[in-house]
Amino acid sequence: MTDERDENGELLPDAQRLTPFGKWLRSTSLDELPELWNIIRGDMSLVGPRPLAVEYLPYYTETERIRHTVRPGLTGLAQVNGRNAVSWEERFRYDVSYVESISFVGDIRILLRTISRVIGREGVLVRGTAGVEDFHAYRARQTGGANGESYR
Repeated sequence: MTDERDENGELLPDAQRLTPFGKWLRSTSLDELPELWNIIRGDMSLVGPRPLAVEYLPYYTETERIRHTVRPGLTGLAQVNGRNAVSWEERFRYDVSYVESISFVGDIRILLRTISRVIGREGVLVRGTAGVEDFHAYRARQTGGANGESYR
């Protein structure tokens, strides 16, 4: 990504700052490879809910917090069912469903589906585009806030 800014000095949206190489890297999911180090260290698992920004922690509902009872994963049920092209409601529903029914066979199925999705480059959207809703905006919309200001 570049660090291009608008006339007010604010960073441009991710979609405008992403270079052609960055788009390719993202579409192939090669940008996820550094997370393998976190798996080797034991901080992450191959399969589990994808980690989200720490700044979101105070805004989860009690049900959504269930996703934090297991180690975060490189891939998960939400990723094989649309990656970041699914809504926040769906992502959290998939994450909670995964935690409630975790199994070795289920993890193998998720890993195999992940390989298929990555090879097919399915469901990859860039944050800051029309298809990806910012978490702050999502939560503000849910609670009646304006543009997520109360969550930043």
